[in-house]
Amino acid sequence: MGDIAPIPLMSFTLKRAGMGFDHIIIGSGINGLVAAAMLSKAGKRVLVLERNNRLGGTLRTEQATAPGFTHDVMAATWVLFMTSPAGAALGPDLAAHGMEYCHTPHPTAVLRPNGEALVCTTDQAANIAAWNALAPGDGAAHARDVGGILADAPFLFALLGGDLWSWSTAKLLFGQVRKRGLRGLAAWMGSALAPARGWLETTYQSPLVQALWAPWVLHCGLTPESTYSAQMGKVIAFAVEAAGAPVIKGGSGAAVRAFESLISSKGGQFRVNADVDEILVRDGRVRGVRLKGGEEIAAPSVLASVTPGQLYGRLLKGVNLPEDQAAVKTFRHGRGNFQLHYALSGEPDWIAPGLDKVALIHLSDGIDAVSKSANEAERGLFPETPTICVGQPHRLDPTRAPEGKAVLWLQIPDAPRVIKGDAAGEIATGPDWSDATREAFADRIEAILSRHIKDFASIRLARRAYSPADLQAMNMNLVGGDPYGGSCTIDQFFLWRPFAHSPGACPIKGLHHIGASTHPGPGLGGGSGFNAAKRLGA
Repeated sequence: MGDIAPIPLMSFTLKRAGMGFDHIIIGSGINGLVAAAMLSKAGKRVLVLERNNRLGGTLRTEQATAPGFTHDVMAATWVLFMTSPAGAALGPDLAAHGMEYCHTPHPTAVLRPNGEALVCTTDQAANIAAWNALAPGDGAAHARDVGGILADAPFLFALLGGDLWSWSTAKLLFGQVRKRGLRGLAAWMGSALAPARGWLETTYQSPLVQALWAPWVLHCGLTPESTYSAQMGKVIAFAVEAAGAPVIKGGSGAAVRAFESLISSKGGQFRVNADVDEILVRDGRVRGVRLKGGEEIAAPSVLASVTPGQLYGRLLKGVNLPEDQAAVKTFRHGRGNFQLHYALSGEPDWIAPGLDKVALIHLSDGIDAVSKSANEAERGLFPETPTICVGQPHRLDPTRAPEGKAVLWLQIPDAPRVIKGDAAGEIATGPDWSDATREAFADRIEAILSRHIKDFASIRLARRAYSPADLQAMNMNLVGGDPYGGSCTIDQFFLWRPFAHSPGACPIKGLHHIGASTHPGPGLGGGSGFNAAKRLGA
């Protein structure tokens, strides 16, 4: 199907004699775009190089199923960006260049196989009342959880998103020592490492409240048993209640066009089909890049939004970095992602009331179901009952479908990267994804979806599935379909992302590693691009 409003390249100009660049940015995903916007606004001469034929990385909007039906193929929900430092710094400029959020007061819900459902709204009082009605005390527990995140927000979000190797973070830590004492700070850190299963099972009596939050840890690249997944679950509860689950009017591709317009207006330049073959290094310092085909472009600073494998295995040719090159061999990628999109002739009629205007609905039976599906995927199996996230973007943005019709955005965050079998013993498998295995897995997902939407077959017009292999083919950063830039377990996160020895900066002067594989990790917050740009004077 055709693309939606292909992104025009306003700045195709090559480097002219005597006019160099201050910064070259490899990759045009959210972190590359944020860095380019911040640096170009600060008057820096910026060139963004994208190996694909379009800008945006995972920000990709297409008529993937049928004409007139607009789908965000991958990234779709923008709450992390809207609430991030990058969003605060760039939001007014992007709005001036056409970027518009679309909202709903019903950001998320869970629908269990027995038809029970629970909706989280942006009204905290209503949520507290609903939780207490399910189990006395659950509403008060929710208020304590999100209230605790709010109380700790300056310190917590500095750790989650700030530049950890900075004086500002050191000052925050010292302030926390003065506030809590060393033992108090150690206790806070210890509680922050709790797994989501422990948090949910000891805090909430209602299985429905537990089921509401359990699937969200998968969107952090974690599982209910992962260290610090409880804290991430609380952060998500706080964020969606406070800010919702907004989408971009016209799709995430419209946000890319706004970024491109803003950066171009400040003198930044873009090139697509520009595959960087090598980052040029001489005497321990970056000198520029060489494209496939041999063209060299000079710059004293390169920001590379790539995976560690690409940076140290492909782009830094002949550079002796034994510690980093050894660490690449043990760097782990996480579960694959599976995307499924539907064009519908009418609105879905859910088996439970109150879900028609919800942005994101998880189909899950609760903690054990989430844990089971994630564990099966991590072991290389097609989950017998995958955890399914269903988006209804047309409910927030009516431009996504013709009048009276609908689109569904399905994300399955627990698909195997390398296939070893099928947990249900029904799908014939080999080690790699094929068209046949993709469609067989999509059939399984559709069968589950059909049990949650009344008479689904009568409104189903078309579908389009993307396996982890398809996603990697579209974006080489999605290794094995991993959308998180690598496993997000504690040993590959915070100070230890991407490597345990990472000192917060690349060992080559002028080289800055950004993207999901670096702190603060994945998502649309644009944190690593923002932090790098601030370090460079933006």
